[in-house]
Amino acid sequence: MARPEFDAIVIGAGSVGNPTAYFLAREGLRTLVLDERPSSGQGQNKAAIGGVRATHSDPAKIRLCQQSLDIFGHWKESTGTDIGWKKGGYCFPAFDENVEATLRKLLPIQKAHRLNIDWLEAEGIRRVVSGITPTDLRGGTYSPDDGQVSPLRASESFTNEATRLHAEYRYLEPVTSLTMEDHTVTGVKTERQEYRAPVVINAAGAHATRICRLAGLDIPVLPESHEAGISAPVQEFLGPLVVDLRPGPEGKTINFYFGQDADGQIIFCYTPKERFSGENRTSTFEFMPIVAARLVNLIPRLKNLTIRRVWRGLYPMTPDGNPVVGKAPDVQGLLLGIGMCGQGFMLGPGVGMNLASLAIRGKPAIDPEVFDLLSPARDFYGGKKESLK
Repeated sequence: MARPEFDAIVIGAGSVGNPTAYFLAREGLRTLVLDERPSSGQGQNKAAIGGVRATHSDPAKIRLCQQSLDIFGHWKESTGTDIGWKKGGYCFPAFDENVEATLRKLLPIQKAHRLNIDWLEAEGIRRVVSGITPTDLRGGTYSPDDGQVSPLRASESFTNEATRLHAEYRYLEPVTSLTMEDHTVTGVKTERQEYRAPVVINAAGAHATRICRLAGLDIPVLPESHEAGISAPVQEFLGPLVVDLRPGPEGKTINFYFGQDADGQIIFCYTPKERFSGENRTSTFEFMPIVAARLVNLIPRLKNLTIRRVWRGLYPMTPDGNPVVGKAPDVQGLLLGIGMCGQGFMLGPGVGMNLASLAIRGKPAIDPEVFDLLSPARDFYGGKKESLK
């Protein structure tokens, strides 16, 4: 029996894999997408809260997310599909001197990479974030071009568009091995059959390290479990997605963030003091009391909010907190779009566009020196930079 041949194989039909398949198919490549789940977006993608921001401290993530924002922002115009795009911006309010200093320090870096962002004094933040508590508010940064998208609608639409462009999706087919010849990946094997392609792209999310090991690579991507939730819809009052960097009564947190989506629902998440390593997705009893206190403390009018549901998803983390994007080291024919560190949904379209360009033209769509900051060959243990996560 002849082995099916493709121009490119994408492992993973999620936040990175679906946009990558779309851009490959748009360039005319015969593309195969393999996923171990029964449909697209059933891994980390459906657990995302949908925030999309170019407001980062890392130049590569700024540039990639600027591309993502452009893709999401024009998606309905280009495809006719509503994916719940809301251009409400991102706001980082500051309530203490240390947070203000950090945010102000990052502004020159962000502006140097053409990010539309400014510092607003307290009065300006109160105008942007309706109902925010004025107590100790010092001001904050606001980036109006950022926004929100429905992860479920986006996943479905990327899949539909890729399929319309003749990409093939095959579900319930976990990859069991990579076929290799002289350090070159030539295809993949699943539990069902073998497929050949000159380019294989690892976009396997939390399971990316297992795929890397099939090629003899040790790329550290370790999943952490994070919790989120969503309310019943309320009348629209909140424009931006808000990131509160204050430590709460539960102890130091990296951030707490929430926004109101295009359907009026308040969607929220926070990064806890104690990390939950592994893939346990069982909801915790402490999440809602902590989040409820944070929401009401920041915007008191939310005290009567009705919560519909909570869930936990996975952040595929790297040791240095940055994604892994580019050509696999010492292995030909294998590209990586992994280790998104909880930002796969917002980075996905930009990463997908660049991986497709790398596969077809041998170079990314953004400046190579910026793209190389996410190189799979970098030192993952060289120390973390100050960042907004």
